[in-house]
Amino acid sequence: SWSELERLVSAAETRAEVRRAVRRCTSSQDLITAARTLGFRITAADLKVKHRVEHRNRRLRQHQRSLGAA
Repeated sequence: SWSELERLVSAAETRAEVRRAVRRCTSSQDLITAARTLGFRITAADLKVKHRVEHRNRRLRQHQRSLGAA
């Protein structure tokens, strides 16, 4: 779930073992498997939503910068 993905991100920021496990991942499936091994219940759908949100936010920031430069 989305909240589990947020918990995973928070844990990766504060716990070295979680950070190492996440850094070793080379695919979405690796990340899902590592997260589940660590006790987080995330899905491919969670990662897709996170990707879309980050993409939208990045475009919004670019747009805002372009407005500020004009």
